[in-house]
Amino acid sequence: MQQEHIDAGKTIQQQTGKTFYLATKFLPKRVRHATHVLYGFFRIADEVVDDADGVPPAVQRAELESLRAQALGETEPDGPVLEAFDELRREYDIADAEINAFIDAMQSDIDTDRYETYADLETYMRGSAAAVGVMMTAIMDPDERDAALPHAVTLGEAFQMTNFLRDVREDVLDRDRIYVPQSTLQAHDVSPEQIERLEYSESFGSAMAAELKRTEELYREGVAGIRYLPDDCQLPVLLAAVLYAEHHAVIRRQEYDVLSEAPSLSTSRKLWCLAKTRWHWHWNRDPEAVFHRVSAVPALETDHREPGHGGRVPTQ
Repeated sequence: MQQEHIDAGKTIQQQTGKTFYLATKFLPKRVRHATHVLYGFFRIADEVVDDADGVPPAVQRAELESLRAQALGETEPDGPVLEAFDELRREYDIADAEINAFIDAMQSDIDTDRYETYADLETYMRGSAAAVGVMMTAIMDPDERDAALPHAVTLGEAFQMTNFLRDVREDVLDRDRIYVPQSTLQAHDVSPEQIERLEYSESFGSAMAAELKRTEELYREGVAGIRYLPDDCQLPVLLAAVLYAEHHAVIRRQEYDVLSEAPSLSTSRKLWCLAKTRWHWHWNRDPEAVFHRVSAVPALETDHREPGHGGRVPTQ
């Protein structure tokens, strides 16, 4: 890949994905440069539907189909990010099915603004977050790819669920979308209209708490697979998990009210997460043990296995 192509993706990531960009900086160059390009491609596709105010659905679909053809190598890539993605696709043998799944998920955002059940949302994430996890695993190229992949998919879903829970206010105001499953809202006696009015209640807080708990199970399962990644990729992925999960602490501090104010991480808080994760990693190279010691995800009562053997340890 040419440096200008890498820089184009890097600029997009710096501007739109600051949390992930911070963790990306710790990846080895061979993976870091490819990550900039992947992220740039993901954002270009995502913005077709996220920044589509006034753009007819037919035009959005046509743009996504054009991106699909370029990403699959069927037409000439338009722009530095798409050119670099085409090289990555061939070099790392990224499956057409993953590209198609991702574009299909972006297309579903054109017509779908509510998800009845978590299973419905999971289907969407299989094309978005999970496809991203598969492609990231491809560029890291672990020796035990088959063992790493299921965890990478789950960790990608955890990251996206955190984004959904963090961005409830932004999604409803800017895109009229609610990603919290309707079944969860109904179980806690919350109506979609209440969210549309940005009306917080204890019932909404209970729904958020339930989805946070579900998402934290995804983190536990996803982090368990970091040990299958190359040694020089384990800490950066662990950092990403710690940083994303830190939003849960902010959400809880706001008593689950993400409707009045969107939770965000200050620069100092991100740097603190970075420092404590690196410090514990220096003494213990077990990703699960470090994650459960430093992250905002509560440790399970049953996590009593000793560190160093792929087990979990309780936080103090």
